[in-house]
Amino acid sequence: MKRIALFPGSFDPFTKGHEDIVRRGLSLFDEIIIGIGHNARKERYFPLDTMTGYIEGTFADAPVRVLAYDDLTAHIAQQYGAKYLLRGLRNTTDFEYENSIAQVNRHLVEGLETVFLITSPELAPISSTIIRDLHRYGANVDEFLPYKLTFSDQ
Repeated sequence: MKRIALFPGSFDPFTKGHEDIVRRGLSLFDEIIIGIGHNARKERYFPLDTMTGYIEGTFADAPVRVLAYDDLTAHIAQQYGAKYLLRGLRNTTDFEYENSIAQVNRHLVEGLETVFLITSPELAPISSTIIRDLHRYGANVDEFLPYKLTFSDQ
């Protein structure tokens, strides 16, 4: 069965780490759908067709689709057959925010799993706290770290 992940977010060339997350996700999934929620404020500066063209050009060699949507993320994932939501993390604040969204999406669609991936270390520093939290939530982050970390729960 094809493993499809939905990566929701305002993906543009100025958002550090998003391209990296999608490329890392491609090693885990057969296809990634990049979902861009409508945002009138952002679209004034970076029109949707320009953003879509940028993404399609960036991932021309990969199984990546782009779509714009107005509905709830969980419902869009269900509609397109994505069983996974791919969430990108750059810092501890990101994790708290993304995890709260993941919980909401899980309540909306049964069987929808969230996969947290970390941007590469050269793009953003990741604290040991976020790594510990990710392990607690069952995420395997070892392959995305430049070195192995071990933690005790004490």
